[in-house]
Amino acid sequence: MAGLDILLANQLTWHWPLLIAVFCISSLYLLFIHRYAKEEIARLQPITFLTGLALLELVIGSPFATISHLSFSFHMIQMSILYFIIPPLVLLGIPEQLVDILPRLKRPRWLNIPRFPTNMPLYTFAGLFFLYHTPIILSTLVSNPALKYCYLFVLFALSFGMWLPIASPVPLLRRCTCKLKRYAFISGIAITPACLLFIGTALLGISSNPLLLQLVAHLCGPSFATTIPIELPWPVNTRYDQILSGFLMMGMHKFSLIMALRLERKVSFRFYEELERDIQGCK
Repeated sequence: MAGLDILLANQLTWHWPLLIAVFCISSLYLLFIHRYAKEEIARLQPITFLTGLALLELVIGSPFATISHLSFSFHMIQMSILYFIIPPLVLLGIPEQLVDILPRLKRPRWLNIPRFPTNMPLYTFAGLFFLYHTPIILSTLVSNPALKYCYLFVLFALSFGMWLPIASPVPLLRRCTCKLKRYAFISGIAITPACLLFIGTALLGISSNPLLLQLVAHLCGPSFATTIPIELPWPVNTRYDQILSGFLMMGMHKFSLIMALRLERKVSFRFYEELERDIQGCK
């Protein structure tokens, strides 16, 4: 474990700019709720929104961001939280009143983004997510950090579009109850190839971790790996770790779907109560 101790020495730090940004967004969110939507929102919404921001800081602005480079399993936990847990929490935590205010604000013409089919963000995300974890693409992105961060930002933006049919802040823009489960099923099918890629490459014996090599080169120089071997505890960075990462991602995606569907009902309980009263009144 000596090599690992040297590798992580003085690197397990917090990302202070992101922490400050999260604090500012949280403060603005609470100020908006207190001023415009104190009585209308569900009590669960501030909890979900602030939990989403806290998880964002945890996975990309805390020491866990460095540790996630050491293992495929840690990396997939980070990616799963970032793309499957945070977006629905943040979306469901946004009050509908805030969305109603946005159209009143004057925006430049170039910000009028055209509407796309609702399934397009899901399919685009699934395709890019699969490509990101192919050995060739991942190695290319690791060698070019700027391109890698742009790629990950696009994935993060698409993940919000992917979750809109389930967790849109406006209940009327979500899929109806009879179509929610079908969309959740399609989402699971779309994400499965990326999970199977990890399992398949592990079974074929392809288990090198370019993220770990990037961490070594960035923190300690390219010659570090040859001068001081990194001894990681079993089964980290082994074939078993890579297989486990595929199953972890499938499990966390399934968990995120169940979580989003249940939270969606609890957050919008007033909407569904009014909808049921309207239906009964029409009978």
